[in-house]
Formats: sequence, C-alpha cells, structure tokens
Amino acid sequence: MIMIMYWSLPSILLIMGFFVFVSNRKHLLSMLLSLEYIVLSLFLLLFIYLNVFNYESFFCMMFLTFSVCEGALGLSILVSMIRTHGNDYFQSFNSLQC
Repeated sequence: MIMIMYWSLPSILLIMGFFVFVSNRKHLLSMLLSLEYIVLSLFLLLFIYLNVFNYESFFCMMFLTFSVCEGALGLSILVSMIRTHGNDYFQSFNSLQC
C-alpha cells in the first residue's frame, strides 16, 4: 500500500504540472514557474525510484544541477524579454523579428 503512495503522489504532481503548463500560456513567468514545478516533481519521482532500488543518488545531484541551470537560463530569457519588449506577454513577442 505504501509503495502505491510512493509512486502515485509524484505522478499526480507531474500530471498537474503538465496541465498547468499547457493551460497557462499568457505570461512567460507563469510558464517558467510551471516548468520548475514539473522539474521538482520529476526530481521527487527520481529520488523515490533510486531509493526503492537502492541505487546511488549521484544522478539526483546531477539532475538538480541541470535544473538550476535551466532555471537560470529561463530567468535570463525573461529579463532580456522584459528589457526589449517591456512586458512578458507572449502576444507582444514575435519570434520572427531579429
């Protein structure tokens, strides 16, 4: 019974994160927050998986390192978009312009 709870809670969190990411596409900041939520739920799922099978947790540290780099890259894109366009709406951002 406890094993079902170990796997079901992160899976439900992951599905909720995907739902929020797909349904909320107006602001870049809200999309970045939902992506970070998905990454944290994946980290929880990975941590539980590695602990159940008694593997080493070095991959979790590497996963966290890459997720921090992803977050920093997203924030730098957000700052540059706000500096050039004045807001973070996707409607005002045209990807075809140089």
